[in-house]
Amino acid sequence: MELSVVDLSPVPDDGTATDAYANTVEAAKQAERLGYTRFWVAEHHGMADTLAGTTPEVLLGHLAAETDSIRLGSGAVLLNHYSPFKVAEVFGALDALAPGRVDAGLGRANGSPAVDSALGTERRVENPDEDHREKVEAVVNHLYDDYPEGHAYGDLEIPRSGAAEPVPWVLGSSPSSAAIAAELGLRYCFAAFIRPQFAAHSFEEYREQFRSSPLAGGTDDPRGIVAVNAVCADTDEEAARLRAVAEASFKRMQRGVVGTTPSVEEAIDELGGVPDPTPATLDEDEWPRAISGSPETLSGLLEQLADRVGVDEVMIQHVVSDHDDALRSHELLAEGVGLDPR
Repeated sequence: MELSVVDLSPVPDDGTATDAYANTVEAAKQAERLGYTRFWVAEHHGMADTLAGTTPEVLLGHLAAETDSIRLGSGAVLLNHYSPFKVAEVFGALDALAPGRVDAGLGRANGSPAVDSALGTERRVENPDEDHREKVEAVVNHLYDDYPEGHAYGDLEIPRSGAAEPVPWVLGSSPSSAAIAAELGLRYCFAAFIRPQFAAHSFEEYREQFRSSPLAGGTDDPRGIVAVNAVCADTDEEAARLRAVAEASFKRMQRGVVGTTPSVEEAIDELGGVPDPTPATLDEDEWPRAISGSPETLSGLLEQLADRVGVDEVMIQHVVSDHDDALRSHELLAEGVGLDPR
């Protein structure tokens, strides 16, 4: 099984975006050393006091200079905010900075009305799925210089490294995003930490509707990643204690408090106690929003979930209040899965 990481650049308590980005750089360099396959960074808007990951294209440029071999990408760039040509130019420039190791993770999400207004984003699109499909296809055509002769965009060029082009991925958390990836014959990453209840159905939709891609950047066979919220520690009990942060953060979100990360102690207090350890074997219809465990337990859980949706790669997202705990979690998980250090 391959492992990858998606990082949201959380701002530490009493810290700044500078501290958040320094932590992200450290996590990327560690992931490279440990043998993780790829390291993606996210795009969130309007919460910069808690999540500094607002502009993946800027952060990825810095990560390109700080790493040597790990694949770098967006998880995701929110395509509904931008023109496809501009997005392709950005990823072409990133490819020139990190030749042959860039992933163009393409997603969509609306923010608050104020955020969307500030970004100039139209909130009500007549056919949102069709609009998104067309934008994804346009990005891929620009990336691979694949517009036919005579097309209005046929002579447009983007920066290139001369190595392999950025690899496009469709990212989402619903069957509709899976259908778009399948129709275009593109790789698909499902965010199970957002809507775990749709994971199995979304991958079923992806495989049932998949067709060999007509796009130069597509794939002949389905290929997927499932992204899960998971934290690892030396014991199942200690890992469950760390998982309290993710559990409490979700309960806060349900109350309308978005983007905040309590300490472990605050989380346990809000939950009324330490969560039970995630069982080593999940029921067939059970997919927790967050899982935890020792290296042995967690590697087994990830195998179960990966097998359930038929993928060979799992992307780790976690909500951990202490950066050292986060790094230790990645280290233990790499050992548990048996990654080959670089």
